[in-house]
Amino acid sequence: MSFKDSFTKKSVNTLMKFIVSTMPAGCFTTQESADEFMLTGDDKFSSASGEKWTCGFGKSVFTPTDYDSKIYYIAGYDSNNPVKGVLDNLYARAVYLDDNRGFGGVVFCALDCVGISRKDINDIRKLVLESGRLGKVKSINICSTHTHAGIDSQGLWGEKLYKSGRDKVFTDNLKKAAAQAIITSYESRKDGRFFMGYTPVEDMQADVRTPETYDKNLTRFRFSPDDKSGDIYIVNFASHAELLGTTSLVSADFPAYLIKEIEENAPDSNAVFFNGAIGGMISAKEIKKVYRDSIDCEAYMKDFGKQLGEIALGIENETELKPILNIKSKGIAVPGENTVLILARYIKVLNNDIGRTKKRSRVCIFSEVGYMELGDKDVAVFLIPGELFPELFNGEFLTEKDSANHRLASYKKVLADMTDCKHKFVMGLCNDELGYILAENDFLLNETLPYINKATDDMNRDHYEETNSTGCETGKILLDETESLIKSAYNK
Repeated sequence: MSFKDSFTKKSVNTLMKFIVSTMPAGCFTTQESADEFMLTGDDKFSSASGEKWTCGFGKSVFTPTDYDSKIYYIAGYDSNNPVKGVLDNLYARAVYLDDNRGFGGVVFCALDCVGISRKDINDIRKLVLESGRLGKVKSINICSTHTHAGIDSQGLWGEKLYKSGRDKVFTDNLKKAAAQAIITSYESRKDGRFFMGYTPVEDMQADVRTPETYDKNLTRFRFSPDDKSGDIYIVNFASHAELLGTTSLVSADFPAYLIKEIEENAPDSNAVFFNGAIGGMISAKEIKKVYRDSIDCEAYMKDFGKQLGEIALGIENETELKPILNIKSKGIAVPGENTVLILARYIKVLNNDIGRTKKRSRVCIFSEVGYMELGDKDVAVFLIPGELFPELFNGEFLTEKDSANHRLASYKKVLADMTDCKHKFVMGLCNDELGYILAENDFLLNETLPYINKATDDMNRDHYEETNSTGCETGKILLDETESLIKSAYNK
């Protein structure tokens, strides 16, 4: 171990020990308690098919109307950025899907926010389950679209670093809106057929950190009801929703205009957007111009969403999926190595569920992973609680020469190698927001102020993303836990 590595580890450990030793017992919980409202899905996966699909859609607005008399903070870029207006509404959009095999339905809900903790997600699950208005359901999944123009839903963008930017009334309304959208999706369900298609999206994405690798596909699901009413569209695409730049206007960013394009051009349709593996960072092609504010950000954002909507509508190579939906989830614990995030939890800026490890001076963050298959091994979906670097999905890691730590990445399997399904993708920021999930061979901390100041490697590359990660081990734990989950589903 070099002096540099030793010094970094020592400084992190010293600060962490101090924080943890002074945290009251009320800050901690257990894995069992953190998993209370997580539905685990199917015990074993089955290839038996149902008679037909059942699907429903629901949505609910949670944009505050009193922003002119009350301070709310925009989340995603700078802190202390009060809302000054509304460009478009923030929604909770939900889809209920059932293969009618008798095991129960599945819910996916997308929230127009930068991120949301699993603790808040479990509050939504609790509202839904205790309402008594949902039938047999085996999995409830809630994702963030990752808009950087939404209202602070995590607490990190308040007036001061030590003061949470979360507003309790807004947060409660967000949870109620999500629960209502989910309930409506169940109550509006219809029988019909379910299709999947995908297409490469050319020249619209950028990766601003090496290795330059990302999912170039836009994946679209389409539910067509037997009664010939409007279709339901589910879209997955990987890009930071940050195209408005440092705005003070509330907006769902490009996903809102992707959805608008679909709903205005497909009669009586509804649509929902789920983000992908966006660590790295994966964003829009002209994102550096957005950062520099050298283009009309609003026009660019709207046009970007419109183009994606047109691409989604234009997919013709659909595969009709048999009514087979297998899904499984499990609770996990990742080491809380980021001293800044743990301190933020200590002073109640963040509200993630955390626990003590066997080493009393260490903490872990409780989260979850999930895996879903649709059709007859047609589609695999990895449910990942944060912003995954795409190389952890596709295996396209930096070489020993080009990585910050000048070593090869060492993982048993990447996500794409864990399944033999024909089409596979990541649903990111799903059921938690753990921040960036990086490959360990390119994970580099600042020598003197790790997790506070960003590092620069010996190739003069910026390592900003590490400051917004839970730690170096998170990627390995997510891969190992997901592989274990899939093996258990097939009893391997």
